[in-house]
Amino acid sequence: MSGPVTFLVASPHLHGGVFGGSVILLLEHDTGGAMGLIVNAPLPQTVSELMAEAPAQDQPGWLGGPVDPTLGWCLYREPLGLDGEIRVVDGLMVSSSLDVLRAVIDGGQEYRLVLGYAGWGAGQLTEESREGAWVWVEQDTPDLLWDVPPEQQWAEALRRLGVTPGTIMPGGAQA
Repeated sequence: MSGPVTFLVASPHLHGGVFGGSVILLLEHDTGGAMGLIVNAPLPQTVSELMAEAPAQDQPGWLGGPVDPTLGWCLYREPLGLDGEIRVVDGLMVSSSLDVLRAVIDGGQEYRLVLGYAGWGAGQLTEESREGAWVWVEQDTPDLLWDVPPEQQWAEALRRLGVTPGTIMPGGAQA
């Protein structure tokens, strides 16, 4: 992956459930479907509570989505040169490798341990977007993830598009 980083921002009309108020880092979107990680849903457990082999890690774990919550993803800033690393954009790497997570922790990098992911079947995300469930926000940098507090990411992502949440109409764009 290269180019801009894409965030899916839940429409204000997408209430409740795991996706209400969510900001999703879109990692894949093609004819076969789409997958991404919710980045603004902290879990009540710390990384140490989730992983016994990660002592003294008191930052929260994160809910990445409802699919396969036993699968962990590490979001971090700087590449390590290890197998299993994916560069999303400068300043944002992702990996599901436990070795990468351990190296990131040992190296003292800022990171997020994200559990589970959001997935869509072929055409599903496009259709949901057409119906107005998602607003797409493309950014040149990952600062929305790293520099904006999680509880402010949803509103900030919309603000960056010049959108006030109350002005988005349900139903989406009609072509």
